[in-house]
Amino acid sequence: MKNTLLLLLLILCYSCGPTSAGDDVQDVPKNPAAEGFNMEDSDERAIALADSVMVAMGGRKAWDQTRFLSWNFFGRRKLIWDKKEGDVRIEIPSDSTIFLVNVFSKKGKAMIQGEEITEPDSLSKLMDRAEAIWINDSYWLIMPFKLKDSGVTLKYLGQDTASTQENMMTDVLSLTFNNVGNSPDNKYHVFVDPDSKLIVQWDYFRSAEDETPRISTPWNNYSRFGEILLSGDRGGRRQLVDIGVFENIPQAVFNEFSARFND
Repeated sequence: MKNTLLLLLLILCYSCGPTSAGDDVQDVPKNPAAEGFNMEDSDERAIALADSVMVAMGGRKAWDQTRFLSWNFFGRRKLIWDKKEGDVRIEIPSDSTIFLVNVFSKKGKAMIQGEEITEPDSLSKLMDRAEAIWINDSYWLIMPFKLKDSGVTLKYLGQDTASTQENMMTDVLSLTFNNVGNSPDNKYHVFVDPDSKLIVQWDYFRSAEDETPRISTPWNNYSRFGEILLSGDRGGRRQLVDIGVFENIPQAVFNEFSARFND
C-alpha cells in the first residue's frame, strides 16, 4: 500500500512539474543575442539587465517588427531608414547634400548642390561617409535596442548615480566593442533606472582605457512610436527631433533624389 501511494505521488509530481516549468519558459521574453555578441566575456547580470531594457522599450518582437524610422539629428541632417532592407536617405541642408545608400551593400547615389556624383572613387568615399553618418546618428537614437549586438561585451559595474538625473541611483552597464563599427576602441557606460529599466544616461569614452568620459548626456522624455519607446532628448542643444516610426514609406524615397516623404 505504501509503495502504491508513493508511486501515485511521484506520478502526480511528475505530471505537474514539467507543465509549470514549460509555462514559465514560455512567459520569458526572448531576446537572442546577435551573432558575434561576446557571450563568453559578458556577465550574466549585465545580460539580464540588457534583456530588461529591451522589454521596457517595447520588447524584442516589437523592435523586430519595426521597419521604417525617421529623425532629425541635432538639426543638422534628416535620416529615413528602412531597417529591414538597409536603405537610408540622408539629407544635409547645410551643403545641399542627399545620400541614398544601402548600408548592407554600401552602394548608392549621392548628390551635392544639385549635381549627382558619378565618378567611382568619389562616390565610394561618399558612400563611406553616408554609412558613417548612419552608424553614428542611429546609435544616438536606438542604442538601447543594440546592447547585445555583434562584437559587444557587456559588464555590470554595480550601482552609481547618474549625474544628469539629479544624482539618481542607477544600475550601470559597460559596453566595449571588438572589431565592429567605425570606432571599435570606444566605450560606453549606460545608466539604467532600476524601476523603469529605461536608460537615463550614457557616458561616452573615446578609448576603453579612458577613466573620464568625453560626453555625458541624459536620455530623457521617452515617447511611444509605433510599438516601441524612443527618446530624442539628450539635453541642451543635443536633440533628436521629428522622430517617426512608419509601416510604409514609398521606395522612391530611397531611390530618387527628388522624392519627398511627408512625415
